[in-house]
Amino acid sequence: MVIVAWRDLANPRAGGSELLVDQLAAGMVARGNDVTLLCGGDIGERPYRVVRSGGDYSQFLLAPLAFRRRIPHCDVVVEVCNGLPYLTPLWCDRPVVCLVNHVHTALWSMRYPPPVSTIGRFAERVVMPKVHADSLFITVSPSSALELAGIGVRPDRIRLLYNGVEPPPPYTPRSPTPLFVALGRLADYKRLDLLLALWERVRPVTGGQLVIAGDGPDRERLERLAGNDVTFTGRISEADKHELLCSAWLLLHPAVMEGWGIVVAEAAARGTPTVGFDVPGLRDSVVNGRTGLLATTEGRFAGAWASLALNHTHRAALGHQAHLFADQLRWSTAVDRFSAVIDEASTSVECATPASA
Repeated sequence: MVIVAWRDLANPRAGGSELLVDQLAAGMVARGNDVTLLCGGDIGERPYRVVRSGGDYSQFLLAPLAFRRRIPHCDVVVEVCNGLPYLTPLWCDRPVVCLVNHVHTALWSMRYPPPVSTIGRFAERVVMPKVHADSLFITVSPSSALELAGIGVRPDRIRLLYNGVEPPPPYTPRSPTPLFVALGRLADYKRLDLLLALWERVRPVTGGQLVIAGDGPDRERLERLAGNDVTFTGRISEADKHELLCSAWLLLHPAVMEGWGIVVAEAAARGTPTVGFDVPGLRDSVVNGRTGLLATTEGRFAGAWASLALNHTHRAALGHQAHLFADQLRWSTAVDRFSAVIDEASTSVECATPASA
């Protein structure tokens, strides 16, 4: 099996999509499968083979060449479409499964000016579904499945798997004073500038500290916007992330959309509930009113933040239910589902071949 993706987990800009691919690839290798990741940018040592196909953007042109030259044989190709598609059915004669975390929609205009945003949106929303008309699709949440159907992917071709979460090490103590955490890539669509503005409304009510962990292209601007009692940690180790999520009273997730939001499950596994917006992805990883609170407006987000900070009983109850929810999410289950879809793609082609001959 070959997985064609944008980045390896070793890339400094790796995120949830890369973690998902790594867990699926490593899980398949552990089951005796031969897996190669074909990607651009920085690569590292993995339990599976990693082949570099170019730079961040040149790989979209060079991936077919790298595939022909460096991949002697494969049974199935998995194309990870994070916006710009590789259009693998046009240059690969093997069964193709398309893995999509989310459809980018408004993110194109947020990240790129015209005509780049226009071309990217057209490629993702029009070209990709047509080229992959015969592919099976895997996505990570009901929200993303609806988005795929909305751009023309047949619902009967969409398969769902949920991200897992690693069982955490022994818990460290919760902070005795209010501690609120935002964790992830510091990019515009995460809307951390909005979080900083809302903090100015919440801080006089709750007190405490807001910690923003992670790095990204928006960090310098966000640091300029930050007021009092805000700490930027930069990238942190897994051990530090564990301690921070255990200590936090709340995880704050103001993003405009997500495919799922792995950090939500990571916080939930430590008994830390999330406050976010009622947007695609987060409405799947946060069970509103049970494992966290989802807001429809900025004012309601600030209100939910402040009310949970002040109501220890309600916050603890949400944290308990979040832990129970996260306890159902296992990477082994995700690998089971992934393996089943790979088998389905392979079998459907084998069954179709005699009829077409």
